[in-house]
Amino acid sequence: MDEAHLVPERGVLTASSAAWDLAVRRAEVIGRLAELDEVGHRCADEAAAELGLSQRQVYVLLRRWRQGEGVVSDMLPGQSSGGRGREHLPEAVEAIIREVLRTRYLTKQRRSMSAVHREVARLCRSRGLPSPSRGALVRRAEKLDPVATMLAREGVDAARPLRSAGGVPQQVSELLEQVQIDHTVIDVIVVDERHRLPIGRPYITVAIDVLSRAIVGLVVTLEAPSALSVGLCLAHMVTGKRAWLERIGVEVAWPMSGKPAELYLDNAAEFKSEALRRGCEQHGVTLRWRPPGQPHYGGIVERVIGTMMTMVHELPGTTFSSTKESGGYDSERLAVLTVGELERWLALAVAGYHGTVHSTLGQTPAGRWADAVTNGRAPATVTNETAFLVDFLPVVRRSLHTTGFVIDHVWYYCDALKPWIARREQLGKFVLRRDPRDLSRIWALDPDGGVYLQVPYRTLSNPPVGLWEHRAAVAALREKGRREVDEEDLFRMVRQQRAITDEASRTTRRARRDAERRATAVPPPATSNPAPLPPIIVAAADAAPFAVVEEW
Repeated sequence: MDEAHLVPERGVLTASSAAWDLAVRRAEVIGRLAELDEVGHRCADEAAAELGLSQRQVYVLLRRWRQGEGVVSDMLPGQSSGGRGREHLPEAVEAIIREVLRTRYLTKQRRSMSAVHREVARLCRSRGLPSPSRGALVRRAEKLDPVATMLAREGVDAARPLRSAGGVPQQVSELLEQVQIDHTVIDVIVVDERHRLPIGRPYITVAIDVLSRAIVGLVVTLEAPSALSVGLCLAHMVTGKRAWLERIGVEVAWPMSGKPAELYLDNAAEFKSEALRRGCEQHGVTLRWRPPGQPHYGGIVERVIGTMMTMVHELPGTTFSSTKESGGYDSERLAVLTVGELERWLALAVAGYHGTVHSTLGQTPAGRWADAVTNGRAPATVTNETAFLVDFLPVVRRSLHTTGFVIDHVWYYCDALKPWIARREQLGKFVLRRDPRDLSRIWALDPDGGVYLQVPYRTLSNPPVGLWEHRAAVAALREKGRREVDEEDLFRMVRQQRAITDEASRTTRRARRDAERRATAVPPPATSNPAPLPPIIVAAADAAPFAVVEEW
């Protein structure tokens, strides 16, 4: 254990009431004496008479006060330091005890202390040394690391409950050398923007820098955790946060941004997607996962999420951590915050966290980050958030037709595709990326170089839709017996379902949530004509075909 992080208990809680009252009285008298430059015999005698002590005892207390911290506990009656509990055994006997504990006690055979004591006594007699008592062995065994003892005697499973939530974190020496990411459902019900009626609980994805304990990425969504959630959190991490803070209307300092060297993740499916792996390879980010079956690893991010949820319990509409905790609290009736308002509140909470002294660091996360930047260098950031995010979007592969690309019954086209259309027979299938939150445009990888071309709907009048809404429309058409689905029918169904949702949004929470999911999706490109959209540049060497095609 790191002794630098230990704080002694000096008797404030463990002293008896009588001893504490005596110490308080002594502190009043001795404290006055300590303010004098010289304490003569007359002053000492007066203090002795007041306290019922001898002159010598007064000088002893005065020396203890001045050498101590000048607090009441310095005046507690002293305790004997001899006798019981002290180590009086010769070093040769101590060496035998250490060796026998290591070779006989800390084994899977789980020998009893009596058996260990017999072995120690035998070895001591054979070497002409005094034999220690059984109690002496017990006291030394109790000083062993309990986790190591349980691990050696009973195995990993038995030792797990003794481990701390954070396990033993990897030693890091630089900012963003390791970043932990995790997500959870937030313990608060939010309301929609239009009717201010409850729509359920959102999700949060959080990234924390292990060195500084600073939160470097945060995303709040109504979508369940996915690889896209991780990509959004990474995009928030690697770019400066000033523009984002201005957009959400929060005036705080949040300078913690940059590319991580390593991401430390749990074993959830969204953390092992091909899109995430390829995106991290593209940007030189190493992926590492927690050991299976050992949830205490990665505890740094879990602790900060736990702290956030504790703070969230103070908000109106909180669900607390369990039904038992909530008692008779009506979370839905008292909910008042929208997703945007909750996001702003969390940004302010993070700023407060960054300015609070961290118990492990002994300083604030903001201070540790600033010190690391001063003594080293600021992490590299990304200027084009969209270009970065594209590298983490799911991939589909499609052939190019004279009328563009078609994905799930939806056509995409722009004039910039014409040179590719002319030689499409020689190009094979294209690598396409799309954002599941907004299908109104895709990104097509130039087969001749490292450029992603943004391609909009061929029919620009079609509304932006999310993948969830698209799939719901297709399912509704299938239920009507439509074996073939064309684009016109698809978007007609989308509009019909939206009309039903809008009509039901005052009474149905599911409808309000769906409407809010649409409202919080990525806005469509600001263009009203099919002119070529600006390409997004990536390295050509990183455009290798994906081994797995991921349909989200």
